[in-house]
Amino acid sequence: MKIIKDKSFGGERPLFGMKDTRLEGVTITEGESGIKCCQNIEAEGCRFIGKYPWWHVDGSLIENCYFEVGSRSAIWYSNDMTMRNTVIDAPKLFREMRNLTLENVTINDADETFWNIRGLKIRNVTLHEGTYPFMYCEDVDVDGLVSDSKYVFQYCKNVVVRNARIVTKDSFWECENVTIYDSVLDGEYLAWHSKNVRLVNCHIAGEQPLCYLDGVVLENCTFDAACDRAFEDSVVEADIRGAITEIKNPISGHIVADEIGRITYDEYAKEPHDCVIEVR
Repeated sequence: MKIIKDKSFGGERPLFGMKDTRLEGVTITEGESGIKCCQNIEAEGCRFIGKYPWWHVDGSLIENCYFEVGSRSAIWYSNDMTMRNTVIDAPKLFREMRNLTLENVTINDADETFWNIRGLKIRNVTLHEGTYPFMYCEDVDVDGLVSDSKYVFQYCKNVVVRNARIVTKDSFWECENVTIYDSVLDGEYLAWHSKNVRLVNCHIAGEQPLCYLDGVVLENCTFDAACDRAFEDSVVEADIRGAITEIKNPISGHIVADEIGRITYDEYAKEPHDCVIEVR
């Protein structure tokens, strides 16, 4: 593998078409498309400043690097990538990709990040600020995620999340086949209009969680006191530990909790509205 070390490159497409190359201590300065249409590229201790620095790169490893604010839309259309121990201050990274792994990565402006990724593996990643990360992703495996970005996980399929703390609103909307373990989900309108959602050992906070769901299962989960109007128009199987403030208009299923503040069935309840609700 060819090695390029301790150099700077700027302007338009300075490293276009590289193959089998390792970059060490390289800086991509002002300009556009610094690394484009490349194959089998490694970057160690590099700094990315200019726009769109890493497009159409198949087979890559990025470690201990830094993406400045100006390197927006930095990584698109690049398959089979692993990134480790990297800090990103730029928005709109990771679009239209297949087989992406991130380990120990911090993204400080997660606006419109991770769009249409198929085969996404995350280990110990932090997302801060921004809107709509993980839009249209499929086959997602997360273990260790801290996020305060808004509207995370929309229109996703086949998602497994472990050990996450997600503070947001409108998360996991219109998703299909989602399983979440050992996590805190704090935000309004959790998982509306989704299908086949399973929560295990999770704590749920925020108003009107888990409504308009076609199949939701809760195992050993807890609810914050502010969680009112839960399960509206949903098919539910729920084992709740502790108290839940309000259950409203579930369609069918079975809900058991240690304490239930109130059960609301009104004229808008959908048939067959025969959910079995009981205190343990």
